[in-house]
Amino acid sequence: MTYVLVVNSGSSSFKYQLINMAGESRIASGLVERIGEPVGRAIHTSVIEGGESVRSEIERPIRDHGEGFQVMMDAFATAGTTLAETPLSAVGHRVVQGGERYVAPTIITDEVARVINDLSELAPLHNPANYQGIVAAREAFPGVPHVAVFDTAFHQTMSAEAYTYAIDRELAEKHQVRRYGFHGTSHKYVSQAAAEFLGRPLADLKQVVLHLGNGASVCAVDGGVSRETSMGMTPLQGLVMGTRSGDIDPSVLFHLARTADFTIDDLDRLLNRQSGFMGLVGTGDMRDVETMAEEGNAEAQLALDVYVHRVRHYLGAYLVHLGGADVITFTAGVGENAPPLREEILKGLEWLGIKLDAERNAVRGGARRISADDSAVEVLVIPTDEELEIARQARETISGTL
Repeated sequence: MTYVLVVNSGSSSFKYQLINMAGESRIASGLVERIGEPVGRAIHTSVIEGGESVRSEIERPIRDHGEGFQVMMDAFATAGTTLAETPLSAVGHRVVQGGERYVAPTIITDEVARVINDLSELAPLHNPANYQGIVAAREAFPGVPHVAVFDTAFHQTMSAEAYTYAIDRELAEKHQVRRYGFHGTSHKYVSQAAAEFLGRPLADLKQVVLHLGNGASVCAVDGGVSRETSMGMTPLQGLVMGTRSGDIDPSVLFHLARTADFTIDDLDRLLNRQSGFMGLVGTGDMRDVETMAEEGNAEAQLALDVYVHRVRHYLGAYLVHLGGADVITFTAGVGENAPPLREEILKGLEWLGIKLDAERNAVRGGARRISADDSAVEVLVIPTDEELEIARQARETISGTL
């Protein structure tokens, strides 16, 4: 059980990492993109002896995911470490939606693959692409066990009052309408890493994890178990994000349909692709928004204020749900790399025992404590590693079947 290939498949691309589980080190990583376009691109990086990296890049037509996996295997054969030298023990697949059926990592059979594809009704932007990657990878590596690791699985411990929407019960049950939550792989990894960083048992900690990236969510973790999370039936609910609106009065959609002739597809595109920072400022990149605000752009400053307001709203709610917290952890691209934003989110919360250290908060890179010595609540920054978490869960799942 040494080498695990982790695959994260999109509709026209897939990312991968080869991880040596003996030391949890990256052996290789890559990206195959623009699948189905006139010219595709594949970037592959291998780490060789001594820590030196070898990088290759090609551009050529890549018809489908199956051909993309062949391109990936060719890259392994010609750049650095080969798959012959590192035979796979398992392939771990990120799958966004597991519904109520999959509450743990699962070995992929034909039936499991079929159900993942059927769950595309709940995740039309993600599960079809995840399914394509699974089909192609199983064809490329037929003798290797494949494991699906679901974004939703970590949150299946939420109580009924936390995941139930107040709509017609029979209608909800028939169409699987409930809160599922996402980013579960990240929240699980980060909450465990925070406990390890502090040298405390995971079971003893009440944690709020803030996964703040282009997609963003908050999770209340009690003893390593998810109790509440901000995303809902889809990743649209909750925080303001790069291109997603987050929480919004549903009647806004009815209003736009009646007064602006918006179709269902128009509304979907508006809330998922043209909202959040993109809608407020015209860019979905937090770094651009921060730069614009520093230069005096009032719209950009308002966008940051709206973002912070929403995060604080959920942070306060989850502190109530948990009955207080031992740890608050920031992670993902924004959470790890935006000290001013972290400061704004925690400003004025000393009365809750949350006190930031300005100098520590300004430091960048690696797992670190950013709370003051006299803070009753630990505040950490922990880089997330979803690929490693997927590899760990794939290894554990396969080990349990041997």
